[in-house]
Amino acid sequence: MIGMDACKDMMATLPVGPGALVAIALVAIVLLNALRQVLFKNPHNPPVVFYWIPVFGSAATYGMDPYKFFEDNRKKFGDVFTFVMLGRNITVALGPTGNDFVLNAKHSDVSAEEIYTNVTTPVFGRGVIYDCPNHRLMEQKKFAKSALTTNAFKTYVPLITKEVRKYWFKSPEFFGGDSNKISGRTNLMIAQPEMTIFTASRTLQGEEVRAKFDESFADLYHDLDRGFTPLHFVFPNIPIPATFRRDKAQKKVSDTYMEVINERRRKGKLDNPDLLNVLLKEGVYKDGVRMTDREIANLQIGILMGGQHTSAATSTWALLHLGADAALRDALYREQLEVCGSDLPELTYENLQNMPLLNNTIRETLRMHPPLHSLMRYVRHDLQIPGSPFIVPKGNCILAAPGVPMIDEHYFREPLRYDPNRWVEAKNQISLDTTDTSTTITKGAKSPYLPFGAGRHRCIGEQFAYVQLGTILSLFIREFDWTLLPGQEVPKPDYSSMVTLPSAPAEIIWTRRQSKEKN
Repeated sequence: MIGMDACKDMMATLPVGPGALVAIALVAIVLLNALRQVLFKNPHNPPVVFYWIPVFGSAATYGMDPYKFFEDNRKKFGDVFTFVMLGRNITVALGPTGNDFVLNAKHSDVSAEEIYTNVTTPVFGRGVIYDCPNHRLMEQKKFAKSALTTNAFKTYVPLITKEVRKYWFKSPEFFGGDSNKISGRTNLMIAQPEMTIFTASRTLQGEEVRAKFDESFADLYHDLDRGFTPLHFVFPNIPIPATFRRDKAQKKVSDTYMEVINERRRKGKLDNPDLLNVLLKEGVYKDGVRMTDREIANLQIGILMGGQHTSAATSTWALLHLGADAALRDALYREQLEVCGSDLPELTYENLQNMPLLNNTIRETLRMHPPLHSLMRYVRHDLQIPGSPFIVPKGNCILAAPGVPMIDEHYFREPLRYDPNRWVEAKNQISLDTTDTSTTITKGAKSPYLPFGAGRHRCIGEQFAYVQLGTILSLFIREFDWTLLPGQEVPKPDYSSMVTLPSAPAEIIWTRRQSKEKN
């Protein structure tokens, strides 16, 4: 009896208020979730990364450093495994074989639209990209390709040159109106997004569009970019300031394109072969349906953001790596002199094609810093993973990480060393400086080098990106010598956005070459 009385007294002293009950329930849920993972494994499905918190899963560890997350779990499970992120089961397939499985999958088996429309539709707008049937998207890409020709690129180089110089002169990050300024300090994460927006809008969309863009419009595109977060990926309309700014920016930018479209139609100014005019004249689908003006305006947002993302991130990374390597900067400057002439006349498209070191610098930057670390598809029905016993269940997502083989020593010797000289051009494929001398790079999904993706959703802007990046980097090389901040190294990546950017401080200290050579 004494024992029973003691138990009753102990129970009476336990904290059984509402807060305690909630805590007990949460602990029980976590423990049951852990037991379920340990006791109930499906041998036909890929192994699952263990996680404590239901629904939330591995979101934190994946989001902080996706490449470390991939590598840690690859060591445990191999190239195929599943993790839980905010209620989604995501099956990762790594390596060139995994890239091929995900990126070359049939549209009847997987869907990009069902994954990305939550995050892209609020940013781009209705009726375009992933807010339309896949066959419509394929036709939209075809319309856009007609403005990305060699003849167009030849006209783009002088336009980009003019825009870059205009930006340097006006921007406080550079000369700020003082043409006699000989040195300065620049935050590249301010300068490069603005510069690439201006150059891309002028070349792809015409003079009237560029005339409406100023630094405030670059800020609007930044607000749109901040709508591409993992949080918005799951909760597209979550009521937070970033969501409100995104929606306001989308309406303002789309309305601005509508103003240009209406003006062109009113004046009949449809002769200039820029992308906007191509769509106004030729934007008719195979079934006879014409794109609406609002859809054309929204598509301009998607196309410009695609170009801006790649070029802003890649040019920033390239300038940072070059800031840490004086010998490479000097070699690039010598290449400019040798190809263009000692007086460095105006740059041309043909010049860019004859600068292997410049183009290899871009390739190497994209190898180490591909803009997107993860490419996902929604699984429409159970899928067998080739070469494995595993089946990915319907409703899961599959994920390719093209950046993983690009920093894998099996394909690239010393993969974390920035070395443009590892690339040697040979016809239409590039032999790698690898441990496997038979490895080559192609545009197929099994290639270990896929900075622009592969398959039906491969980025169509690769050649434009090389023209834009090549011109911008050439102008930097001609005009400046530069270094990183004293004591600084090339920054670590920041994975807080969907696009991989350098973390702060992404700054350089520059000196104008002309003034340096006089001293």
